[in-house]
Amino acid sequence: MAATEADRDPSALCSEFLDFSAKDTASRWLAAADLQQEVCRHLAIYVPRIFCLGLSGSEREEQREELACQLLLLAPLEWLLLGEEPAAGLALLQENNQPSALCGHVFKVGEPTYSCRECAADPTCVLCMKCFLGSVHKEHRYRMTTSGGGGFCDCGDSEAWKTGPYCQKHTPGDGNQDTDKDPVAHLPTDMVGRAFSVFFIILKYAVDLLTWEHEDLLPAGLQPPEREDTYYCMLFNDEVHTYEQVIYTLQKAVSCSQKEAVSFATTVDRDGRKSVRYGDFQFCEQAKSVIVRNTSRQSKPLRVQVMHSSVVAHQCFALKALSWLGQIIQYSDGLRRILCQVGLQKGPEGENSSLVDRLMLNDSKMWKGARNIYHQLLMNSLLMDLKYKKIFAIQFAKVTLFVLGNPGSDYVKDDHGREFSITDLSVQMFTVPSLARMLMVEENLMTTIIRTFVDHLRHRDPQGRFQFDRYTAQQAFKFGRVQSLIGDLKYVLISPPSKWSDQLRLKFLEGFYAFLELLKCMQGMDPVVRQVGQHIEMEPEWEAAFTLQMKLTNIITMIQEWCSTDERVLIEAYKKCLSALSHCHSSLPDGEQPISLSLAGHSVETFRYQVSQEKVSIHLPVCRLLAGLHVLLSRTEVASRFPEQLPLGELSPPLLIELPLRCLVLCAQVHAGMWRRNGFSLINQIYYYHNVKCRVEMFDKDIIMLQAGASMMDPNHFLMIVLSRFELFHVFSTADIRKRYREANKDLVQQNTLIEEMLHLIIMVVGERYVAGVGQVEPYDEVRREIIHLLSIRPMAHSELAKALPENGNKETGLERVIDSVASFKKPGVTGRGLYELRPEWNRYFNLYFHHYSRADQSKAEEAQRKLRRQSGEDTGKHTCPLVNLLQCDVLLAIEGAVLQWAVEPSGGGWTESMLQRVLHLVGMALLEEQQQLENSSGYEDVTFNYTCKITRPGEAPSTSGSVLALLESLQNAPHLEVHKDMITWILKVTAALMSLDALIGSALQMMKDKDKAERKRKAEMARLRREKIMAQMSEMQKHFINENKELFQQSMEELEASTSATHHSAELTCVSQVAVGPRRVGGTERRQLVTCILCQEEQEIRGHSRAMVLAAFVQRSTVLSKNRHCNLPNPEHRDPLFMHPDLCLGIHTASCGHIMHATCWQRYFEAVQLKEQRRQQRLRGHTSYDVENGEFLCPLCECLSNTVIPMLPVENPSLEVWLKTTNQQIAALHSAHRTQSDGENPFSSSISEMITTFSLSTYKVGLKVNPNEQDPRVPVLSWSSCAYTIQSIERLLMDEEKPLFGSLPCRQDDCLSSLTRFSSACWTAAPLKTVHTHFIRLLSALVPDTQVENTQSILEIDMFHLLVYSVLAYSSIHCLDQSGCSVVDSGHLHLLHLVTVAHLVQILLTSTTEEVCMDQDNSGSEEEELTCQLYSTLRNHLGSVLPEVSSGWQLYRCLKAGVLPFLRAAALFFHYLNSTAPPAELLIAGPGQWEALCSYLSLPSNLLLLHHNQQTLLKPLIHRFPRESNRLIELPEDYSVLINQASSFTCPRSGGDKSRAPTLCLVCGCMLCSQSYCCQTEVDGEDVGACTAHTFTCGAGLGLFLSRVRESQVLFVAGKTKGCFYPPPYLDDYGETDQGLKRGNPLHLCAERYRKIERLWRQHGIAEVIGHAQEANQALVAIDWQHL
Repeated sequence: MAATEADRDPSALCSEFLDFSAKDTASRWLAAADLQQEVCRHLAIYVPRIFCLGLSGSEREEQREELACQLLLLAPLEWLLLGEEPAAGLALLQENNQPSALCGHVFKVGEPTYSCRECAADPTCVLCMKCFLGSVHKEHRYRMTTSGGGGFCDCGDSEAWKTGPYCQKHTPGDGNQDTDKDPVAHLPTDMVGRAFSVFFIILKYAVDLLTWEHEDLLPAGLQPPEREDTYYCMLFNDEVHTYEQVIYTLQKAVSCSQKEAVSFATTVDRDGRKSVRYGDFQFCEQAKSVIVRNTSRQSKPLRVQVMHSSVVAHQCFALKALSWLGQIIQYSDGLRRILCQVGLQKGPEGENSSLVDRLMLNDSKMWKGARNIYHQLLMNSLLMDLKYKKIFAIQFAKVTLFVLGNPGSDYVKDDHGREFSITDLSVQMFTVPSLARMLMVEENLMTTIIRTFVDHLRHRDPQGRFQFDRYTAQQAFKFGRVQSLIGDLKYVLISPPSKWSDQLRLKFLEGFYAFLELLKCMQGMDPVVRQVGQHIEMEPEWEAAFTLQMKLTNIITMIQEWCSTDERVLIEAYKKCLSALSHCHSSLPDGEQPISLSLAGHSVETFRYQVSQEKVSIHLPVCRLLAGLHVLLSRTEVASRFPEQLPLGELSPPLLIELPLRCLVLCAQVHAGMWRRNGFSLINQIYYYHNVKCRVEMFDKDIIMLQAGASMMDPNHFLMIVLSRFELFHVFSTADIRKRYREANKDLVQQNTLIEEMLHLIIMVVGERYVAGVGQVEPYDEVRREIIHLLSIRPMAHSELAKALPENGNKETGLERVIDSVASFKKPGVTGRGLYELRPEWNRYFNLYFHHYSRADQSKAEEAQRKLRRQSGEDTGKHTCPLVNLLQCDVLLAIEGAVLQWAVEPSGGGWTESMLQRVLHLVGMALLEEQQQLENSSGYEDVTFNYTCKITRPGEAPSTSGSVLALLESLQNAPHLEVHKDMITWILKVTAALMSLDALIGSALQMMKDKDKAERKRKAEMARLRREKIMAQMSEMQKHFINENKELFQQSMEELEASTSATHHSAELTCVSQVAVGPRRVGGTERRQLVTCILCQEEQEIRGHSRAMVLAAFVQRSTVLSKNRHCNLPNPEHRDPLFMHPDLCLGIHTASCGHIMHATCWQRYFEAVQLKEQRRQQRLRGHTSYDVENGEFLCPLCECLSNTVIPMLPVENPSLEVWLKTTNQQIAALHSAHRTQSDGENPFSSSISEMITTFSLSTYKVGLKVNPNEQDPRVPVLSWSSCAYTIQSIERLLMDEEKPLFGSLPCRQDDCLSSLTRFSSACWTAAPLKTVHTHFIRLLSALVPDTQVENTQSILEIDMFHLLVYSVLAYSSIHCLDQSGCSVVDSGHLHLLHLVTVAHLVQILLTSTTEEVCMDQDNSGSEEEELTCQLYSTLRNHLGSVLPEVSSGWQLYRCLKAGVLPFLRAAALFFHYLNSTAPPAELLIAGPGQWEALCSYLSLPSNLLLLHHNQQTLLKPLIHRFPRESNRLIELPEDYSVLINQASSFTCPRSGGDKSRAPTLCLVCGCMLCSQSYCCQTEVDGEDVGACTAHTFTCGAGLGLFLSRVRESQVLFVAGKTKGCFYPPPYLDDYGETDQGLKRGNPLHLCAERYRKIERLWRQHGIAEVIGHAQEANQALVAIDWQHL
């Protein structure tokens, strides 16, 4: 049974509170013989009485705990430590303290951090916002990210920054330069002794309890005086079970509500544990068994313990005590050092027994909350004290490597993320260069880390290589855990040493040997064999090996950087790597038979090996490391200076090139389609082999190794081995080409591809020498060349370029140093992103065979270059920077000759154009090389390269073809090689130039060239003549056509003239008067309206009694015009919408895409949509982008989201009449008519009436959120409301964008407004007349008092424009009672307009707040001003003196004019659409002169005050300001990090001050919300929804715009519960790109245009449409659970 309330009696404690004295207690402790025993006895008594009394977690309870803990437990400790009143003592300590220069601010989750890309020693060095803003780095290139929590600010640490280590605040003064002085010396000696005792007692107490494993007992000395039978059922966090599983289980186990279960689960996830039941042992044990049983089905069960309440209480206090220690040491560096000494003091057990060691060793056993608190303490103490940081680093390295080195250790099994583990602190120590070197030398850190890692990967094949293929999930998880070691190794190597000690050399080389052992286990792993016959059955595991390769890529590069800084280390490393490679080679199978190859008079010995039949592997890290070191040898010139120290004699070039060559042949064969049956795993491996993430240490190094081999071999031998490995030797060694097709059993296409790939490889080996050490270049040139070739494909954004370039260990690509010299930047517009374009002068460095181009890149680049050359009319000559003797060796000449020979006799498809293109490229490279040597040589004997004389020799046996040159000449005019003609001509031209020693050949070529020129000229002339002839024919045909169809042309010309004269005529008319309302109204043009249905394509005229035509439309509720963001709406059942409040707090907006259909066609279409929705099987019922149940559909033409249709009605032009009866008589008639009800006849056909009803009910349903009910009298009101609101919202937009009132609307809005207005004027036909008449009586009573109508609204509570629209439209229904048959409508409209305008003037005057402006005004005010004052004083008389006295009539009038303008503009729009009167010319342009035009258009006097007749009005004090200000989205800060900072300090409003994980900002009202978390879910209409969704219902009538997850810079649009989409944020970096998720970390700034675009979308009510289109385009958006955001 549960413990009763009586068990915990707070009153007993309260009385002790009063009697307790912390000072006396401290004195008693000091006098005691054994201080530790005394303190423990005190804790044993009080802790269980203060903490954990049951489950109630109310705030009051927590405050009581806090208070009691402070007074009864911590206060005595403070007295004991300080020996005086704690507040005074701490203040004194702080005053005498000399703080260190380190900032040490510990980052909260999501807080912005800044790293300077120019000055940081490595990317882990970061500053907090305050230090950053006060530092020099603000002006540099920096990277901004959000912290995952836990790191701290490196300001003040001189090792972290190359320059500017201090911000303004932490710059050391003169006083504290002496950093070696012991800060303990500043403390009084007696305090030092007491501090040692107190710190030791408290720290030992905390460590004992946090590492305590008994659930029922307490450590000796802490047993409570009397033991109660109260227990807790404690639930612990794990990373296996989901929130849902935990909530479901808890509801079953402890029978709590959903809400309580959610709260439990949130706390468990946040703190790592939570008690879920309190009571006796049996009661808790029962809950435990249910939880274990429920969660152990699929995985390991949740961890639950039944713990005695006193144990839990002491553990709670242990955490409080650790936090207290952390706070106390902030006051004094001396106390900090004492705590460090206490923590690191060795215990009696010897090795690894200090208190800190015990905490670290038990780290994985603790819960999340405990880990966080003690990690925080370690950071505040040990890492802030430079002396103890070193000692701690050594202990840390020992302990963590001990923990990691033990494969059965808790760390490897622990499923919490690394950020909650003690090992995460490695980044704080291993990245400090001095500490890392010390640990490497003293603790042999590098070797230990590598060996520990290798020990964990136990799965090996018989050759000792890693084997990942049969990994179980558990092993894969373990592999993931152990990868953190690679991260630690990266930290240790992150900055290479500037000076080496002998010790460091020794230990680094030892680590290097260990690393080689690791690479040897990777050499040749995951070998593949080509599948022949049938497809591979199971895809082999390949990802683990590549994951390992990617993780090690940076480390391999760093190790090479370390080697490059010291010659002795480099030589030793090279020797060792070479012997490791020979060791790997010796394990190659020896059974390969030697063969001898001969071609073109050369022969070479090799062995038989075929990639297509034997095992081959992509992983060759030992080879590649050797290639890297080989390059360093030549770059640092060590090879030429100390050749005797290098084992160059042991190098066997054929062996060096063997493995990389196999790998490249494998790629070629995969390209040629020979490995298709090996499935996707191989294709993926080849992709990553070339991918930017891996290529630096894979593909690039293989090319370098081939270059190294080729430079040490006879080029002929090299090429023969290459031919043999490509399995192409027989192709070039047989005399007869025809024969090669018969012999080769290979597919011809495959063989051609292989020849192309082989030629490409030769081009790369010779031409790719842009690597420092291979060619004479700097790393700068390498990056520049990459960028030139990337931009040759197409212009690219900064982020694309950065992604396509390899990063070094510091996440830098070197892009920014180079980019501006080779490219120009184009800024983005409102959409898109900024792009870099290659500057034209760099085009000549383009090489089509650039080694990092993929096939697709190559063809795109070629196309782009062709275009450029066409534009600039250049020659397509190639420029390359050519291991050179390869180019002129006999074997290559034989290959070139063979290909050219095949091209000369193009039969049988034995060659391809790209093969020829590659051969021409090679010939060109050779010629350029010779040209270069000739130009640079001093005498004739220097020239070793004589390609030209070799290409003039005829081919030797076996092929008896002519010389290469002769073949080229015969190809020059071959019709099938038009594409390559330029290239061949260029080659011949260069050859000729080189051979100009022989004048004869020179002149022959010159003649050829002239002939060529003359030929071109002739062709151009012919083309011109042909063009002229065609043009003449065409004009002849045109004349002919016009003559035949003369009448037609005549007719159309006349029409055109008529229409232009009509426009002149109408313009004249406008000048006279264009009046839209009243008896002098100018009738709309009697035009027949013909429209076409988008579904059946039939044309039809719009008439009252024909088939109905409708417009697709979307009706939505809106708060865009409202200033009050949180108005509570009355219950929809009882809401009376007849009078709209001037705040427009909830309007109904209608929008349309403007597409017209027959009503019947639309009904058929909509029924089909419904049917399709019903047919979709229940289980597949995901959300679609539209909700059919709510009547939504997509417009059949443009797929715009719609939820209703507006019927299109004809324009009616009743004759003009005079106002016959007074309004009051009509009202009287109405009152009596209601007694003898007779409905007038309906002027519309049944199909139109049906559509009128359809639309009326849509606005009713959306506006009130109720089910449709045709009988409800409110139906017509809501249709009118939508009309008024839509006009108002469009008028506001036009005003703010400074566009003219008429003529600037897009036609879809124009059509929508005109249909909507006409519909509204006819919608009374769908409702009983009596309803509409009742409405009219009530509306009029607001203007003219009516005794029969009760409780009329105050004039200040009514929006006048809505009132105008309602009364004008309701009035239209009255004239059907008018038996005389004459229409009085127009005069009625005018009188209503006059009445409402006067009421609005009164409204404005009542709410005007005029500030007195002292301006010299003419004393004689104009007529307007006098009348204004007159009206104002009348109002003051009526109201008593509620209104202030105003002397300036001018100012009142100005106020009045500004206030009434929006109303008049909206009225003009309304009457224009209602009566379709053409607007006056002045209103078609923006500018002055609008006022008079408006007044005359509405037939009002331009001095509105002449309308004023004294009326009594019901007046109340001020309610609303006019004119209304337009709503804007909130103002955002210019710098994005300001927002991140706000978000990081935002706490979740529900989970007790906890940081929110995904803070989200509402752009409409500026509220910060806690999104995507269970803690802030609320219920809306019976469904659980997240904070954002709930907020949209109060703030935006279901629509929301959020800067979602501020830390990730995303804009989120939400509509209702099921719809939403992401939208590009308005923040851009300097390169004009958004950075969603802050992945790149460039500083972001607000782009005003983009933000305005979002604002415009919101104000045009276009958000729902954007969401609809986004969801249609991207189905993944539909699946997101938007309601929980």
